[in-house]
Amino acid sequence: MADTAIKVPMVGKVIEVKKKVGDPVHKKEIIAYLESMKMKVPIFSTVDGVIQDLNATVGQVLNKGHVLAVIS
Repeated sequence: MADTAIKVPMVGKVIEVKKKVGDPVHKKEIIAYLESMKMKVPIFSTVDGVIQDLNATVGQVLNKGHVLAVIS
């Protein structure tokens, strides 16, 4: 199975990270929450797998297209 990059769909500030590297994740499971335009926006996994890389910390501002996680 190829690695899948989970990208941020909008500019936002990371307010919560639900997973860490090595954690299993299922399709439609929340990886993290962003705050964007005063809304709490969940970022979901698009595949089943294991988190191989996580590129976000609480308080960090991410731009649209930023690779939040890589799942294998």
